[in-house]
Amino acid sequence: MEQTTHLLECLKEVYDPELGVNIVDLGLVYEVREEPERVHVRMTLTTPGCPLHDTIVGAVKWVLQENTNKTDIDVQLVWEPQWSPQMMSNEAKEMLGYF
Repeated sequence: MEQTTHLLECLKEVYDPELGVNIVDLGLVYEVREEPERVHVRMTLTTPGCPLHDTIVGAVKWVLQENTNKTDIDVQLVWEPQWSPQMMSNEAKEMLGYF
């Protein structure tokens, strides 16, 4: 399995608690890459003022630490491009009734 694919599969264990859908299918993960000393994640949230910011970022760090044995997990939250429902996978859209 390709490295990035493996990391994305791991991140599917992290759910947005309000929506009940994982952050990958929601389209919140823009980039994930494993470097020799760390894992870097560039992601967003559904809204800039998301009250679950710390919970979601903490879960991302925990899941990647557990699955890569790396302790340096760099999570960069970005607001550009702004998230929109069109970024969701078809599975997420179906779960949330977008069809």
